[in-house]
Amino acid sequence: MFNVVRAELRKLRRPTLFLGTMGAVVFFSGLFSALLYLLIDSPQGNADRGQVISREVLALASGGVQGFASVGGFLGIIALCVFAAQTAQEYTYGTLRNLLVRQPSRMKILAGKLISMMIFALAMIVLSAIISITTSVVLAPTVDVSTELWFSTEGIEYFYTTFINVVISVIGFGIIGMVLGLLLRSPISAISLGVLWLLIVENLLVAVKNSTQSWLPGSQLTIIASGGSADVTYSHALATGGAYVAVGALVASILFVRRDVAN
Repeated sequence: MFNVVRAELRKLRRPTLFLGTMGAVVFFSGLFSALLYLLIDSPQGNADRGQVISREVLALASGGVQGFASVGGFLGIIALCVFAAQTAQEYTYGTLRNLLVRQPSRMKILAGKLISMMIFALAMIVLSAIISITTSVVLAPTVDVSTELWFSTEGIEYFYTTFINVVISVIGFGIIGMVLGLLLRSPISAISLGVLWLLIVENLLVAVKNSTQSWLPGSQLTIIASGGSADVTYSHALATGGAYVAVGALVASILFVRRDVAN
């Protein structure tokens, strides 16, 4: 399985994929974090869905990671696209059959691909954390937000907690992308369906009936990154989102083992 991981990492290091993805992570991590401070006095809000995060909240020990937590959902969408494309393209290019010649165990191939993509996702998260927190530290003094508590013991604990939450959320999104790639066996179809559901369908359902937010998979994973919300507790999001990911992964794994490798 180590050889599978190494081979997958080689593909993930391609400049077009690696630099393009990391460039998007840098841009949007900086943008989301900057908007928290640049729009702090805006009546339209400075956070997701028009929410307002005040100076008092940003000055708390958890304020330093507010921007990082808010970008977690976007990192999840990127991970979904990468995981889906890297999984489904084996069918599109017909390379899965060649892989099985070298490594007959399908589950070892699947596990190796997952581990390599998790490493890629972890690199994205670390880069996002650096950019988000740096942006927050630079912009906070310009809008009279105190950063004294950010570097206290409690603030450091919030950083580690948020980092773990974002990792769980992003990996969850990625596994869903991998499931879509295995089920649809087409990168375009898998990415299109995943992004359509997360960015359009779920937002429409929440806008029509807010209570649906408690049961939608994308919403649960996004809430995990934020450590919970006013409407959905962290434990509920973790249990519900984990159930979606686990069931999807189980079904996709069974199909991957039993179905023909051709597209």
